[in-house]
Amino acid sequence: MNLHVFEGFGQTMQEVAIALLPLAILFVIFHLIFLKLPVRKLMDIGVGFLLAFFGLAFFLQGVHIGFMPFGEQMGNVLGDLSYQWLLIPIGFVIGFFAIYAEPAVSVMVEQAEKVSGGYIPEKLLLYTLSIGVGISVALSMVRLIFGFSLWYFIVPGYIIAFIMIRYAPKTFTTIAFDSGGVSTGPMTATFVLAMFTGIAGQIDGRDPLLDGFGMVAMVALAPILAVLALGILFSRKEKSQHVGGDSGAKAHHHDR
Repeated sequence: MNLHVFEGFGQTMQEVAIALLPLAILFVIFHLIFLKLPVRKLMDIGVGFLLAFFGLAFFLQGVHIGFMPFGEQMGNVLGDLSYQWLLIPIGFVIGFFAIYAEPAVSVMVEQAEKVSGGYIPEKLLLYTLSIGVGISVALSMVRLIFGFSLWYFIVPGYIIAFIMIRYAPKTFTTIAFDSGGVSTGPMTATFVLAMFTGIAGQIDGRDPLLDGFGMVAMVALAPILAVLALGILFSRKEKSQHVGGDSGAKAHHHDR
């Protein structure tokens, strides 16, 4: 098969340049008026911009020629499986590793650990998000197989999330809703979505336009619920330790 790897690469580079140009202009304005950074720092930031430019360009080119076609072809094969229930565990595995490899998620969990001073461990938050999204992709497979309406998942999910907010620490609440945004990044929107539309096209009675989409909405909801649940567990653990500490102190005082 003759694969034109760099076909349309010029257009991709142009789109990335247009996307990054406002950020570059904003940085220059801030530098001239407020920052006034040394030349060495400016050179490092300039190299960073170049790396980001070429990284995004190559990534998007890879998405166009590899990720999306592979996801769609994989979906066509999975949709023809004799035992459709296998799609559910397969969906969990794909969702787990798609978020585990998501660049935006890696940045967010690293920032969460840094800002919290290690209170929220990076790996724990990453595994929490990966498991949550894995479950959501598995449930999306259930919706695809049985033809359930998206409303049956989204409405109860957000109702549960708003109830959980009352019991979760504020720190986890803010991280939870940010997690929903960063989890719907390029890995999910390119590979997993293309795979779902491919599966929907192979299952009888399913419309790729109606049933293949909606998965991203569930992926956006899953991290919110997962991080809020983690926050509630953290809160209960702290309360139990606090109660245990008070009981120990009272017992010590009584002995005296």
